[in-house]
Amino acid sequence: MPTDPVPTDPVPTLPVPTDSGPTDSVSTDPVPTDSLPRQLARTRRLALGAPTRPAVGAGGRTVLFLRSRAGDDPVTCLWALDTDSGEERLLADPAALGAEPSEAELPEAERIRRERARVHVGGITAYATDAAGRLAAFALGGGLWLADTATGEVRLVPTATEVYDPRPDPAGHRIAYVGGGALRVVTADGAEDRALAEPGHPEVRYGVPDHVAAESMHRDRAHWWSPDGTRLLVARVDERPLSRLHLADPADPARPPRVIRYPLAGTDNAEVTLWLLGLDGGRTEVRWDRAGYEYLAAAGWDGHGPYAAVQSRDQRTVLTLAVDPADGATRVLAERRDEHWVELLPGLPARTAAGALVDCADRGETRHLTVDGKPVTPPGLQIRTVLGTDGEQVLFTASDEPTETHLWSWDQVAGAVRLSDEPGVHTGARRDGTLVHTARTPGAPTGRITVHRDGAPARVIASHAETPVLTARPEHLRLGPRELRATLFLPAGHRPGDGPLPVLLDPYGGPAMQKVTAAPHWWDLTSQWFADQGFAVLAIDGRGTPGRGPRWEKTVFADVADPALADQVEALHATAALRPGLLDLDRVAIRGWSFGGFLAALAVLRRPDVFHAAVAGAAPTEHRLYDTHWKERFLGHPDEHPERYDAASLLPDAPGLRRPLLLIQGLADDNVLPVHALRLSAALLAAGRPHEFLPLVGAGHSPSDEAVAEHLLHHQLHFLRRSLEIA
Repeated sequence: MPTDPVPTDPVPTLPVPTDSGPTDSVSTDPVPTDSLPRQLARTRRLALGAPTRPAVGAGGRTVLFLRSRAGDDPVTCLWALDTDSGEERLLADPAALGAEPSEAELPEAERIRRERARVHVGGITAYATDAAGRLAAFALGGGLWLADTATGEVRLVPTATEVYDPRPDPAGHRIAYVGGGALRVVTADGAEDRALAEPGHPEVRYGVPDHVAAESMHRDRAHWWSPDGTRLLVARVDERPLSRLHLADPADPARPPRVIRYPLAGTDNAEVTLWLLGLDGGRTEVRWDRAGYEYLAAAGWDGHGPYAAVQSRDQRTVLTLAVDPADGATRVLAERRDEHWVELLPGLPARTAAGALVDCADRGETRHLTVDGKPVTPPGLQIRTVLGTDGEQVLFTASDEPTETHLWSWDQVAGAVRLSDEPGVHTGARRDGTLVHTARTPGAPTGRITVHRDGAPARVIASHAETPVLTARPEHLRLGPRELRATLFLPAGHRPGDGPLPVLLDPYGGPAMQKVTAAPHWWDLTSQWFADQGFAVLAIDGRGTPGRGPRWEKTVFADVADPALADQVEALHATAALRPGLLDLDRVAIRGWSFGGFLAALAVLRRPDVFHAAVAGAAPTEHRLYDTHWKERFLGHPDEHPERYDAASLLPDAPGLRRPLLLIQGLADDNVLPVHALRLSAALLAAGRPHEFLPLVGAGHSPSDEAVAEHLLHHQLHFLRRSLEIA
């Protein structure tokens, strides 16, 4: 239960909706007869048909959202829900518009955006509206489309270039967009299209976030309208200082390598500046100490003016700046410091309608929500995300138990009040008294979005996501003196006394992601599928994972390897002690992807006494080859702390491999570059250490090809059975 004091003006928790008509979120589609690997591949991990990205229009009477027509339809459409009647209307269908491009035809900037956001669906994947929510703009096939949310009219607006990230001005008269690296503005009727800022060089772009902003700072945009619609705050990104890398396609040797600019740890970052651009041609640079604060962490423009948050290269200081729109001068609104790093949270900084600054502060073991510098949430409640402000109210998510994330509200009168009740992971959006509550709970395995509006019945936005073909049966555990959160999956029909089971650890285990939550996710289904093949499967969240406060997260500072691996070993042995006779500790394997892949390879290289086989997918094996912002956060600058990078590298451990290891790598991965797997494989071969290497042709960081995604799980299963000598 929440530990905040009883508010003086109570805000009720969200009621369970009573209408279960055609908008009920429970799918009525017949359960498919295919296997789980096939279903996850075909449905993009059950994402197809599920509503996403809800946004409330002015007055709270309309909620826009994205959703495909069915659980196996990969083309996402734009929809509107009338909160009074509960009626859903299809606003824009790419198939009907004849504008859905193939993946190969996507503009490069859009392809990169989808990769950074891990978007694996087609159609309309993002949209933006004017202040009233009357006009919705989206890019499709490189064109600019506008949908009138009241009349349902959808039209293509002629533009001078292909379109990326279109955003209407507050009045809906003009749309700003990125085309050819320039920041352009076109009138809603298409009569006038002009560039407000042009790059002048192919490696300079306006209005597009740089790599580290999109990948690890939670900043997915780079241009913001002024409230009066006469000016824009725009980021300029100069990638010329970055390392020039090449990604070739070995399956097509006639195709030239793709050249990417990548900020390798310890090297120069992109040069990011901010500019105030006027429709009248005015152009003013925003000035701050860029030598001391080279990262643009956040920016925006609200009723109190433009603002920005900037971070030092060592990430130990963040300044929140007010920007003078007249001359670009800045003044400090707030300063945050930390001896390890200042955590950047999505949605921060923000301001209320009256101008109160909303931010967060780490004090002891708690990350607090702050308003004008004062903590307003109690000790033990960990702020996760700020979802927005509505007048003087702040909507946010927070955890007092790391496996649960709840929806909360704060205002000066009521204080901090929890709005969600059922165990799970909750988020939402609110405007003008209408609250959209998104819940992923054991009772809603593919999620449920409910709209609450004063004076109207609760409305559920229909989900067409498929029902999973199997049911995950996680048993939640707290293990060892650190109370490590873990989930245990056993085969269907397993009974006590059936004999010890081979063990498969299935972690992520690092910063930025939890696998152990009260909410069902596709990865729980994958763990259960492996369990049903005859394994006891353990997913463990160790030190460094989110949700347990700043001290827990920062125990991996300077050492991302040893604490993470030690926690996996500790949890494994604690489970064996808790369930005598259940686990066969002579047959223990581990599998993982990204950081989980690093952890899996680390396990068989450094603890072969515990781990007998490993599957390492997209594993960062040499941390100097990862990006500046992410790696320097934990390990510092490699020129200053080379010993930390050496200690975390897997390459020196290669001669010691004596257990089966399968490396999996997407050859088009521009996040964890293929060089990571290739160098480890080369080091293993040079040391005479047998291993297996599975290259995925054309695959990025998260393989999306249906055949690859399906058979990848079967390939891992066969490897594990063979390696552990399971019949």
